[in-house]
Amino acid sequence: MRSNTIQIRPAGASVGAEITGVDLSEPLTGVLRDTIKRTLADRGVVFFRDQTLTPEQHIGLARQFGDINVNRFFSNAEGYPEIALVVKEPHQTKNIGGGWHTDHSYDVEPALGSMLYAREVPPTGGDTLFSSMYAAYDALSDGLKHTLGGLRAVHSSRHVFGVARDDRFRNAEAAVQDAVHPAVITHPDSGRKALYVNPGFTLRFEGWTDDESRGLLEYLYRHAVKPEFGCRFVWQNGSLAFWDNRATWHYAVNDYQGERRLMHRITIEGCALAA
Repeated sequence: MRSNTIQIRPAGASVGAEITGVDLSEPLTGVLRDTIKRTLADRGVVFFRDQTLTPEQHIGLARQFGDINVNRFFSNAEGYPEIALVVKEPHQTKNIGGGWHTDHSYDVEPALGSMLYAREVPPTGGDTLFSSMYAAYDALSDGLKHTLGGLRAVHSSRHVFGVARDDRFRNAEAAVQDAVHPAVITHPDSGRKALYVNPGFTLRFEGWTDDESRGLLEYLYRHAVKPEFGCRFVWQNGSLAFWDNRATWHYAVNDYQGERRLMHRITIEGCALAA
């Protein structure tokens, strides 16, 4: 696919696209912004290489796609509350995001997506995996699609951020978000159906007990990360990934012990989700 000097190359069979020929430090034209938005809605995540962004430029880029969600739990870049720090120091053994999840599903109006910019990456490792919830839904049987079509799921921030287990997180007392969303949503931009539960923040199906929910949720979690639904992004300094939280899950691989990894993340506000 090509638009003027812009080139768009799929990163995986079902998810991801790498966009080249774009300088994100400059304001986007309306046509370019719309091209990125369409590609994001279709592919779930878009990747850019070799970008040089100041914090102000990163913030300005994000604002071209929506209002910014100031993160309640992550530490922020000094002087820039809009930018959340996603950092792992050499002495730390746990990383942030080291499990399959989608950001902010515990909010009543979940985030549209996040822009993660690589400031400092290890020599090897620290990749991020993505999986398409469009593809995960499409591959379900008609019977299970019918069952899920009548279900809503309960999501929460309490069990993740409500206990101060990591000094990179703050405001544990603010972890009071609970939300109920359809288990299958219609994406507000693409109109496609997507599975909308995730291992990080989903607790149970509405009206079901934890025990009753567990078996079906665990099946969906195994199903949703089949290799054919995913792609793997190898970071370099200056890389930027912009993912859609309504259409993907992601997983930060923790395979770089003793090295530093510093990322700047900006999250963009979304809207209520419908079946």
